Amino acid sequence: MEIAVIGREEFILGFRLAGLQKTYAAETPEKLTEVIGRTLEDPNVGILVLQSTDMEQVPRRLQIALENSVKPTVISIGGETGGLSLRERIKRSVGVDLWK
Repeated sequence: MEIAVIGREEFILGFRLAGLQKTYAAETPEKLTEVIGRTLEDPNVGILVLQSTDMEQVPRRLQIALENSVKPTVISIGGETGGLSLRERIKRSVGVDLWK
């Protein structure tokens, strides 16, 4: 399984420098929606990382799909606005609360 990162160029830069291969720049909400859709269809992606401000820019139907996605597990970085916490996402994906 691979990690995919989608967002503005300055957001994905650090992930590129860390060696992640699947980093996609998306500067507009339309491009963001398009790239997320393609990434969700990729069977090799196990984790999808988004910036929380970008998560708020996609259509509500896609937000709900991302919040409920188990594979790939979607992690929004930069706050917990309107979504599940990282703890809840891991619990949903693994089936066990790793913090206990």
